[in-house]
Amino acid sequence: MTISIDDPRTDDTRAAASVDRTIRLITTGAAAGESCSPELAKGPWEFDAGPVAYGPGSSMGDVIPTGSPRQGALPESYRTASADELHTRIRAAKATLGDRAVVLGHFYQRDEVIEHADFVGDSFQLANAALTRPDAEAIVFCGVHFMAETADLLSTPEQAVILPNLAAGCSMADMADESSVEECWEQLESVYGDLTATDADGRVPVIPVTYMNSSAALKGFVGRHGGIVCTSSNAKTVLEWAFERGQRVLFFPDQHLGRNTAKAMGVPLEQMPMWNPRKALGGNSAGDLGDARVILWHGFCSVHRRFTVDQIAQARIDHPGVQVIVHPECPMPVVDAADAAGSTDFIVKAIQAAPAGSTFAIGTEINLVQRLAAEYPQHTIFCLDPVVCPCSTMYRIHPGYLAWVLEELVAGRVVNRITVADEVAEPARVALERMLAAKPPVAVTGA
Repeated sequence: MTISIDDPRTDDTRAAASVDRTIRLITTGAAAGESCSPELAKGPWEFDAGPVAYGPGSSMGDVIPTGSPRQGALPESYRTASADELHTRIRAAKATLGDRAVVLGHFYQRDEVIEHADFVGDSFQLANAALTRPDAEAIVFCGVHFMAETADLLSTPEQAVILPNLAAGCSMADMADESSVEECWEQLESVYGDLTATDADGRVPVIPVTYMNSSAALKGFVGRHGGIVCTSSNAKTVLEWAFERGQRVLFFPDQHLGRNTAKAMGVPLEQMPMWNPRKALGGNSAGDLGDARVILWHGFCSVHRRFTVDQIAQARIDHPGVQVIVHPECPMPVVDAADAAGSTDFIVKAIQAAPAGSTFAIGTEINLVQRLAAEYPQHTIFCLDPVVCPCSTMYRIHPGYLAWVLEELVAGRVVNRITVADEVAEPARVALERMLAAKPPVAVTGA
């Protein structure tokens, strides 16, 4: 995790790291390249009043659930302000607030937001970072909705967690909703019998495991049913924990993280059926489910689904000796073809530790990749996908929204507060505490 209270980078480094700048140059024809949508060059507020959608970017083709949160109109002074004016206003508001507010920035945020973050990291790192500021009255989470919910679960009741743009959701998290998972659980009970009954080894028929990238309601479901939360960095340890307690695992919402992790642990693919919530028994036979070790929910990340084996092959042709590192949310053939797969923090640390002159092709969100390329010029670093296509919902956060929520705090007003109801929060914290207790084994060195 990086602390970036005082951004030491040069203007040239910031310009090179800016995906927003790259998109604008491509859109105006001032630079070569291709983006997945010319609408990425617009201010996110232009989509707030339109039809409910994830917005331009990697998730623009995904179906958004009815009733998804919407962002109200951003005041005109923030929509028309120049970039320099917004940065000045953000710095002034932060200086006025001092320790009363902490700004968290996810790795996938646009660089113009990251430069104002007190902490930068992945979702769970940032939730833990907030715990180091117990005296902060407000936690401004520049990420997406489920991340702000997690921060609210782990923070004190007196702290307000703020999401600068309420439309910053997550299409993958939305692919598994509470009612669909409850229905799945009932159908599994019709196949396996009493899901609380134990076998001779003390294991129940199914242990539910939810990825951190899920709603608080699903974390609560998992907590109520003896399950656990995982992150991309501890998924193996969590699955080991679950297999000790259950004959099989129901893993949601991301099929790829579940499949890649279980496959690396030796679980055969034929024992990992997919559960399609739109079909009876998820589209499986009772026999298929009886033989299952890991039942995979039909969900995915639209950012990481863009990466392909052909892109890896082309990278190896264009850059002999390239190291290909991808996120485990990528499809299994992509992970198998890469040199390594790991969480965002794993990717950052691999680049930090590499000898000068290394070449990396990275399969994860473009904002992180372009920032790493700018901050480590001693390496050659590029995104596997040649098309610039950021996370649609991360990109809904803009310096204009950050300036607005901070200046509202200065004025004594809390806007866009994210809260988790007590009846959901209590079991969700149980699932998170189980995850915290399931620590990976410490590597033994020497000997």
